[in-house]
Amino acid sequence: MELYGYPLKAKFNQPRPPPPKVLPAASTGAANYKNCVPCQPESFTMPWMPNSYYKAAALNPTLAPLTENFPGLPPTKIVPFISEKPSGVFTRHTLDDWHRSNMTNYKESETTRHNAERLRADLNRAIKDVYQQAKRSQGESTRNLGERVNDIEYWKSELCIELDAMIRETNSLADMQKRLERALADTEGPFQVAHKCLLHREKRMGIDLVNDDVEKQLVTEIKIIKSCRERLQQCLDTVNAQLMCNKEARQELEKDLADKQLGHHIDSKCYQLKDTSRDIHFFKGVERVDATVSVPETWARFTDNNIFRSQSARAASAKLRASTESLLMGTADEMWRQFSKVNDAFTSRITEIANAKSKIQTHLAKTRQEIFQIETKIQVIQKTIKDKEAQLKVAQTRLDERTRRPNVELCRDAAQIRLVQEVNEINETLRNLHQCLRASEDMLQMLVRSKGVLEQDLVVKNNSLFIDQERCMGMRKSYPSTVQILGYV
Repeated sequence: MELYGYPLKAKFNQPRPPPPKVLPAASTGAANYKNCVPCQPESFTMPWMPNSYYKAAALNPTLAPLTENFPGLPPTKIVPFISEKPSGVFTRHTLDDWHRSNMTNYKESETTRHNAERLRADLNRAIKDVYQQAKRSQGESTRNLGERVNDIEYWKSELCIELDAMIRETNSLADMQKRLERALADTEGPFQVAHKCLLHREKRMGIDLVNDDVEKQLVTEIKIIKSCRERLQQCLDTVNAQLMCNKEARQELEKDLADKQLGHHIDSKCYQLKDTSRDIHFFKGVERVDATVSVPETWARFTDNNIFRSQSARAASAKLRASTESLLMGTADEMWRQFSKVNDAFTSRITEIANAKSKIQTHLAKTRQEIFQIETKIQVIQKTIKDKEAQLKVAQTRLDERTRRPNVELCRDAAQIRLVQEVNEINETLRNLHQCLRASEDMLQMLVRSKGVLEQDLVVKNNSLFIDQERCMGMRKSYPSTVQILGYV
């Protein structure tokens, strides 16, 4: 341990000058002790040695007057070396003066030694107190630094735990964002399919261009898909905003953690510094520089607020992920149910059209058969009319020839009566046959017209069946599955 005032080894790498061979007088040292100025804090940069040493070492003793060697004695006690008497003979000091001078020197020496011993004891106590005070102060500072390092380690661990949790939550929310984007993109296909189905069904002809259940279900499907797309887009916007909030909280955690790591490194280095460390120097006036911006309460509250903000963002993110998952499941189920309803309506309608087509084909076949039979019957009637006309010609020829009988031969006999009856009967038959022929021809026209209607209706049914079965149902076979709608692929 090194304290202020302790001599640095580097300052004494030069050999000391040898002490003088003749020591100064004791009075001179006492006077120097009295005039010694206490060590000032500014002199910490100089090696600690008493000023009296430098002064005593610098003295080069020479002969001087007794008054100068003993400035503290009163003039009455100074014995002159040579005293002149009126007789002109040199007179020496008396024996009492000599003893008195010795006693004075002894007393002053004892007093000086007593003061020096007392000063040494005070200095030992002061040095011991300085060392103990420095050791106690340094120990308290080291203990405080250790507690500070432990506090930083605690908050570092809390920040690391929260940062890992925030990174996992952000990654999960990013995955949910991708699922939402894929789900939103996958709804475009069903929307286009339903819209094209409506456009294709507009190409139906005649009576089949009806507002049936298929069209109603298709319109409902378009509305449901639009509603699902709007909800998914709103949810996607919310997820994007939450991702930004998570990113900001994560950045605050990372910045705080980086500051904590740097502070932990600095405080750990300070905690490990000792008096024998190599990286210690004097920094004059550093204790007067206050670069702090927080106190322990605000320091801990700042990190706690960052962690609380991250936890709040993480909780909101988890809640949003749950609601998004529920939305994906709900929209997928809703769209799938409507898709099934539309397919069921298409299947039912296709079955109805197929049945109607089959019945039309049956009626058309019967109509064609009937037309064939009517045409055959017309031919028979026409032949019958020709035969009856031949018989009528025979009967009328007979009657005409009998009108040429002479005189009385013009007899109304049975043959005449029968020929008249035969002509009447044949005319009646011909009238009936002509009526039957006209009726048959009218019926034939009606059958032909019915045949044309059935054929046209068959064409309409074939067109409707092709649109519903081939085009619409062909497109709806490529409808995305529930897994695709949920965005898992």
